[in-house]
Amino acid sequence: MGTREYLLEKAKNEGKAVERAKAEAEKLDSALEFKKLGVPGADIAKALGLSIDQVKAL
Repeated sequence: MGTREYLLEKAKNEGKAVERAKAEAEKLDSALEFKKLGVPGADIAKALGLSIDQVKAL
């Protein structure tokens, strides 16, 4: 693999990491809104694919 291909692959992987981070942040924002509405933490965690500890930390 040449330098150009390496740099393109690296940029692609970094872009994927940014997208994953954005998706996780959106889940946490949604979880916080559900928590404010009084939805039980276990239900929030299950619905959004988060851990109960992540929901409790909000």
